[in-house]
Amino acid sequence: PTGGGGRVRVMVTGCIGICAVGPVMVVEPDGVLYTSLDAERAALIARRHLLEGEIVEECTFYDHDQKRRIPHLKDIGFFREQVRIALRNCGQMEYASLEAYIARDGYAALAGALTRPPAGVVEEIKRSGLRGRGGAGFPTGVKWEAGMNAPEGQKYMVCNADEGDPGAFMDRSVFEGDPHSVIEGMLIGGYAIGAAHGVVYIRAEYPLAVERLSQAIEQARSRGLLGKNILGTDFSCDLNIKIGAGAFVCGEETALIESMEGKRGMPRLKPPFPAQSGYLNEPSNINNVETFANVAWIIQHGGTAFAAMGTENSKGTKVFALTGKVQRGGLVEVPMGNSLKDVIFDIAGGIKDGRAYKAVQMGGPSGGCIPAALMDTPIDYKALSATGAIMGSGGMVVMDDSTCMVNIARFFLDFTARESCG
Repeated sequence: PTGGGGRVRVMVTGCIGICAVGPVMVVEPDGVLYTSLDAERAALIARRHLLEGEIVEECTFYDHDQKRRIPHLKDIGFFREQVRIALRNCGQMEYASLEAYIARDGYAALAGALTRPPAGVVEEIKRSGLRGRGGAGFPTGVKWEAGMNAPEGQKYMVCNADEGDPGAFMDRSVFEGDPHSVIEGMLIGGYAIGAAHGVVYIRAEYPLAVERLSQAIEQARSRGLLGKNILGTDFSCDLNIKIGAGAFVCGEETALIESMEGKRGMPRLKPPFPAQSGYLNEPSNINNVETFANVAWIIQHGGTAFAAMGTENSKGTKVFALTGKVQRGGLVEVPMGNSLKDVIFDIAGGIKDGRAYKAVQMGGPSGGCIPAALMDTPIDYKALSATGAIMGSGGMVVMDDSTCMVNIARFFLDFTARESCG
């Protein structure tokens, strides 16, 4: 407890998402958010709040819309409107502690999955309606079913962490704040399709994410959660990391496989699809980081609970990296079906400096710009495609009336040309 000279424990966590006002500190159990920290402000908080129990108002979150300070996390619009599943642990626990993850029900879903037949696990994922969060939105359960039904032999479960969309940082934040959730999701998927090997293909530009994921893999391996006879069962599976080549095109799954094999990262012709012939010409299943981060929650709470959120065609929640001309940029997770207006104005607090909202660029270089006239468009795979944009991996770059759309178009076309994404 704070105040009265009680013991205070300092924990290093991942990002809680509200990047625009960082560095931040949360004092628990009070739930008070302090922003824009430096050494002087941190010392002030330590003395007055941690030792004396007094909230240091002048260091708390400032809401530009309401023109007042809001100390408590639960009252801040940025957090109040979110539903966190993939980001459920980010900023809430020590990233480096396996015990902290287990205390938050970590690996309970894996233990439960290993008591069920693989087909039962696949059926639960199909029931959830989870679609790939990497861009294409292919149904995850259908992809896992193809992997499960592939001929017996050496199979691979691959995590695509080659996050390259300008303005996107979802995968990085998950690995830096909650790496075990991805490991658990990959193990559940590996069990479902019969894979004894897993590979995380991650950008070389993410050294901190690589470091924290490596630590988590070693922790899991040392505690019998990776390797031979996991949790005393017949299931054996291990993971390793492949550092990416720095090419945006390697985010495409067959180009990623080429790069993993040490070749130039260029897409293969399909068929055959990776489920039949992927990494090292063996059956391979590829999902992105956010997809795997949802899996344990779905297995633990049931596919029906996940499917109860969202729309008919787009179930569950989606993580977005909000950047550009907004008051409060950062990482947010909202139920599918919320409108673009909800995210940009309710969560992000609207446009900076009182300027007019012009457009939002979604889906990365392969996506498009959605103008202000369509701000009521729901966040749904079908609805976004109808605007000429795509859901993509979750980049959301907001522009105001000072933005030149010709320059934006030129930037993204130049990017795709240079990155061989024609």
